[in-house]
Amino acid sequence: MVLAILVSAAVAGVEAIDRLIHPRTIDHLWALALAGVIGFAGNEIASRIRLRAGRRLNSPALIADGNHARADGYVSLSVVLSAAISAIGLERADPLIGLAITLVILRITWQSWQTISGRDHHH
Repeated sequence: MVLAILVSAAVAGVEAIDRLIHPRTIDHLWALALAGVIGFAGNEIASRIRLRAGRRLNSPALIADGNHARADGYVSLSVVLSAAISAIGLERADPLIGLAITLVILRITWQSWQTISGRDHHH
């Protein structure tokens, strides 16, 4: 599970760096923004259900799963931000948002790892 979160962080990071080097205009901004909003909403709902169940059942795996869904939600949200910023015409800001989202995902990964490995003492 932690590996899956790390992989999504790596993909987001690589994509962000690629866009810094090769800025490109994004077509179909409205479709992209809509997909991002739907993705965020779906992941956030899944995340809340898993986190609630994980705490109730005291299941670190479910909690990590919930954190992963939340991380995916943040990625979807970054797509919406990227679309909005690209629409305004700030090409360079898009990859910077991608890097910021990567850092958020890495933080969630760290928290998940601490939860799974039993180092999370603030219940």
